[in-house]
Amino acid sequence: MKYYMIAGEASGDLHGSNLIKGLKAKDPDCQIRCWGGDLMKEAGGELYHHYKDTAVNGFVEVVTKLGKIFSNLKDCKRDILEYNPDVVVLIDYPGFNFRIAEFAHNKGFKVFYYIAPKIWAWKENRGKRLKKYVDKLFIIFPFEVDYFKNRWQIDAVYKGNPLLDSIDQYPYINEDKESFCNRMNSKYGTSLNPNEKYLALLAGSRKSEISYLLPVLLKTMKYFPGYKFLFAAAPSTPLSFYQEIIRKNGFSEDCMSIIYGETYSIMKHSDAAMISSGTASLEAALVGVPQVVCYNASELSYIIAKALVKLKYISLANLIADKLIFKELLQHECNPEMISDEVKRLLNDTPYREKMLKEYAEVRNLLGGGGASEAVAQAMIDELSK
Repeated sequence: MKYYMIAGEASGDLHGSNLIKGLKAKDPDCQIRCWGGDLMKEAGGELYHHYKDTAVNGFVEVVTKLGKIFSNLKDCKRDILEYNPDVVVLIDYPGFNFRIAEFAHNKGFKVFYYIAPKIWAWKENRGKRLKKYVDKLFIIFPFEVDYFKNRWQIDAVYKGNPLLDSIDQYPYINEDKESFCNRMNSKYGTSLNPNEKYLALLAGSRKSEISYLLPVLLKTMKYFPGYKFLFAAAPSTPLSFYQEIIRKNGFSEDCMSIIYGETYSIMKHSDAAMISSGTASLEAALVGVPQVVCYNASELSYIIAKALVKLKYISLANLIADKLIFKELLQHECNPEMISDEVKRLLNDTPYREKMLKEYAEVRNLLGGGGASEAVAQAMIDELSK
């Protein structure tokens, strides 16, 4: 089988890479061409276009990139026609992928959508396009089964959440703190000490969100003189970009350790984490680090989002549990003082911390067991064989 796979950001690259591994395990002779990232390429996909050239977030930010977006759409459509796959597999990234879904469907290609767009949060009418242009929908959250069935009469396939596989199969998930510090010191030339205490910073994967959130997180450091800061860098963002933000905000480049490709280790060995909303907050819950979620964007983007998004929570773990497991500080509340107050509580209020960790375990149970990526791969192969 020939697969054409499209992911537009870091989380999609992660899930896409695991899906590629699953497809390769179930169908060793399959061919996979992709728009994605380094992880999808490492998993065996033929990378045609890197997501770092397409990832955009925020309503205002998208408008400024329209020319590039339309150029990418044209390029993608042409490449699909030339590659002539058995199926086009779309991974999240709805603004781009809905247009490709319509194009591929109208050209006679079978279309699978993996990781459903969050239409239950906003732009619900996109369900009509899912139903019209997508042959099979594969979802990663258990509550979506009833939503798509009852609201749109779509029989979506749920085989578990692939993040469980990503975390449980991470080669350093059981590494002790001393070994982690030694490995980072050797790999990055850092001076980490296992006797020190660490706080994790995760400012997102797109340059636009990093530009807004990182300056706020930098200003929290003065409240924690006894801690070292570990910054989990986005794989597609160059070190120079982070260094420029740090310098512009009056900090020295050695104020934190900027580390690539070690997000789960950073979470595991930190006492608490300050995290942008998104996949990372669910990863933190599954790894087991107490967290506060921080969201900061342009004021106009925030006003538009607040008007359109009708959810009790913005974080996936809170949504899955249907309760506020950890605090979400949005826009005006996302300031150094409020973030620091919450982190201090995470560090010092033992009952509060233990309650959060207990509820993390409940989230993991709700997601089900491991093996999601191979199970979804097999379900796709079965669907193509009909």
